[in-house]
Amino acid sequence: MIPFTVKFVRGSAVLLTSVILSACGQSDSNASNASTSTANAANASSGEANAIQSKQTVTETPANNPDLLKNVSATVYKDANCGCCKEWIGHAEDNGLTTTAHDVADLSLFKERYGVPAEMRSCHTAVTSDGYVIEGHVPAKYVAEFLQNPPKQAIGLAVPGMPVGSPGMEYQDKFMPYQIMQINKDGTNQVYAEIESAEQQL
Repeated sequence: MIPFTVKFVRGSAVLLTSVILSACGQSDSNASNASTSTANAANASSGEANAIQSKQTVTETPANNPDLLKNVSATVYKDANCGCCKEWIGHAEDNGLTTTAHDVADLSLFKERYGVPAEMRSCHTAVTSDGYVIEGHVPAKYVAEFLQNPPKQAIGLAVPGMPVGSPGMEYQDKFMPYQIMQINKDGTNQVYAEIESAEQQL
């Protein structure tokens, strides 16, 4: 039998994540309403904020390094109404990446084309001019590290899903640890980095 406290923590995490994901899909015209709804839902239970794995408090704006991805360009495939995709693009551009965004009707076609396994998928797919795939909310710091010395068997990096607190998925002071995965040419994947704190992303 699962203890009540464990059920509560899991349920709270699922609730907050679902609220944020629904806000992520809102168009710009509904962004303020989504933000208000998200805040109201998050405040509905005073214990939720502490129940979620909020190991770090994000108290400052992430540092930007315009030279980090200087001379790197990528095409980003995303849904037209995805707000968090736009936020990630902003994060990448603030760190030097030159992007060209394409709103597409069926993202799965591009994920299949570029070899992103189903379990590694997120809300957007970026493809560098060198052909490397950056799937989801991968911090610019790790994109730069990967591109400096790409493993021979790798086609790119992925952050599956949309972890709260990852670049483009910031929400209040919440942060949930996540993994950056390396996607390999043979369809396998492996852990590239363990992200345990918000500061580690900078």
